[in-house]
Amino acid sequence: QVQLVESGGGLVQPGGSLQLSCAASGSVFSGNTMGWYRQASGKEREFVAHVTNNGRTTYGDSVRGRFTISRDYVKNTVTLQMNSAKVEDTAVYYCKYRGNKNYWGQGTQVTVSS
Repeated sequence: QVQLVESGGGLVQPGGSLQLSCAASGSVFSGNTMGWYRQASGKEREFVAHVTNNGRTTYGDSVRGRFTISRDYVKNTVTLQMNSAKVEDTAVYYCKYRGNKNYWGQGTQVTVSS
């Protein structure tokens, strides 16, 4: 089992920045991919970004150029730096661990509003 704990959500103004973090613990093995998805009210869950075990990053079209994902392989954490926030970034953000199985965090709310 892998446990994921997210932190850093909250309220940010349009154009502002926010950082999300996710810490993995338990049976964390090498070769995994960690990333973020989000789900806005009334919409399907959407891919945001992920980073593989060898550092390759992939971003969703709606966040590319504004968000940056990074990992600490020693601490088993993944961080999402959100810059130039838009109202449409408002959603519950979920951390995902993909190894031999998929695991999800409990989600953290991000609200972009003036």
